[in-house]
Amino acid sequence: MHSVDFLVQAAIYLSFAIVLVPIFKKLGLGSVLGYLIAGVLLGPHALKLIDDPEHVMHFAEFGVVLMLFLIGLELESQKVWALRRLLFGMGGLQVTVTIAVTTLLAQQLHFSWQEALIIGMGVAMSSTAIGLTALIEKKQLQTPGGQAAFATLLFQDLSVIPLFMLLAWIAPNHEKAGFDLWAMIQAISAIVAIIVASRTVLKPIMRIIAQTGLREVFVSFSLLLVIGVSLAMQSVGLSMALGTFLAGVLLAGSEYRYELRLDIEPVKGLLLGLFFISVGMTVDLALIMHQPLIIFGFALGIVGIKICVLLGLGRLFKYNFRDQLLLAFSLSQVGEFAFVLFGAALSQQSISLQSYNTLNAIVAVSMLFTPLLLLLYNRFLTLQCGERPKDSITENNGVIIAGFGRFGQIIGRVLVAKGITPTLIDNDPNQVDLTRQFGWRCYYGDASRLDVLVEAGIAEAQLLVIALNDTAAVLDMAKLVKQRWPKVAIVVRARSRTDAFDLREMDLNPIRETFYSSLEAARQALMVIGETAASATKIIQHFEQHDQAQIEATLKIRHDRKALSSMMEQGRNDLKTLLEMERSTTDPQT
Repeated sequence: MHSVDFLVQAAIYLSFAIVLVPIFKKLGLGSVLGYLIAGVLLGPHALKLIDDPEHVMHFAEFGVVLMLFLIGLELESQKVWALRRLLFGMGGLQVTVTIAVTTLLAQQLHFSWQEALIIGMGVAMSSTAIGLTALIEKKQLQTPGGQAAFATLLFQDLSVIPLFMLLAWIAPNHEKAGFDLWAMIQAISAIVAIIVASRTVLKPIMRIIAQTGLREVFVSFSLLLVIGVSLAMQSVGLSMALGTFLAGVLLAGSEYRYELRLDIEPVKGLLLGLFFISVGMTVDLALIMHQPLIIFGFALGIVGIKICVLLGLGRLFKYNFRDQLLLAFSLSQVGEFAFVLFGAALSQQSISLQSYNTLNAIVAVSMLFTPLLLLLYNRFLTLQCGERPKDSITENNGVIIAGFGRFGQIIGRVLVAKGITPTLIDNDPNQVDLTRQFGWRCYYGDASRLDVLVEAGIAEAQLLVIALNDTAAVLDMAKLVKQRWPKVAIVVRARSRTDAFDLREMDLNPIRETFYSSLEAARQALMVIGETAASATKIIQHFEQHDQAQIEATLKIRHDRKALSSMMEQGRNDLKTLLEMERSTTDPQT
């Protein structure tokens, strides 16, 4: 009976997600808001298809844990260390200032100082799941504002133990007050144990498991690793997400990090979606309808307070206004940790049941605002912030260069030296201003947009050079031009081998960004170790021809990992045989 109930619930979750999330994504509202609204509809306060959202949330929180682990896999310890100023500086100030401001304001609303402090602690926390997911979805995590948000969220995770200790200290019937040295020793010991294990025993174990050749065993071990670290951190009162992030960072240099990412990514996506649905189910529509002004008023007020605090910190740390807004909007909501904190406060009778229900409703509503704020940021705010509009393009030349960075500039210089004047477009205003200082006539605008291309004269152009940094924009732009103006020749940069595959499927011949410079470096390396200049050049020519042939040969099977691995191994053997045959014909001693 329970298995049937489980399957029915799974079908309900998947059905709502499949219907609503694509709609919200298509409308530009983002997948997170789609999941939240799905939860609101199917929860116990609307259609009542699911009765126990808290049980689902405890399970789905593991998606947040997996997300932090995957982010850690993309970083190295040196990069995390480089964030220490933001981590402890901005993160520490954000938590401290937000608690202080919120506590003072809550006291003005006639809450006791204990209740006010609890509210301040909850409000200081932001949602790791919502903030990071939105940044990753919009490809803004690597921007300065995105990195500041990420470091601040990490510090909030570090704050969990001190906040719980403070919560216990202000409890009405607490037996022990003050600093819990034993809890701190346990927490530090757990972190040290994770570091030592990842450096010593984890990699050999992973090597043994990988040698079995059984993918399902490696997937099982990947999940066991994350679950084990999560349980270890939870047992000492630390954030599970913080622990798994640390494990991910320590495994970032492992040869198995790509395998781990491929195994965990699908599970992470499903659980994160389920987590957002469970958050939506906590929205008590009856309470909101009964007290709409209180719930929405306080939620907006809290979001406003956090935005002001984060804008101030962004200014203090000398971020430009655009990054300040990204930081403020992505962390403006109250996080899922507040549910746990308020629940603990209720159990120790530090807050009343009425306050608990109202605070939970305010937290859930504050989460609904974040996708809307980020939509506002991405669609309208750049112009409202005084950022200049796109330039009017007043020339139509036979060649258009979209993206005038380090790659596009070299092409532009060659063409100008030949007497050809290209139309130059770049979407980075700082880059446009810099190139103009050196005498280039470069236009500010997003060349992947149809109206910008038309204004630049794409219909009459002979050649379009695509040198943009955004891989998705490159593919969309290439598809658009090939469909609308098939007679326009396209020269396009590929930032990776994967990008090259995507572009080859469109019958384009992409130039891999570092391929030829790497070939030249390899030629010089061969000469250093004893090859003649002629021999080294010949080897590089053979390698280039072989690699280009490999791109064509693997194009149709690139999604079949087993077949791709087999062909790549065969290709290495073929190349080795080819070079040995070349040496035998050119070396008189053989």
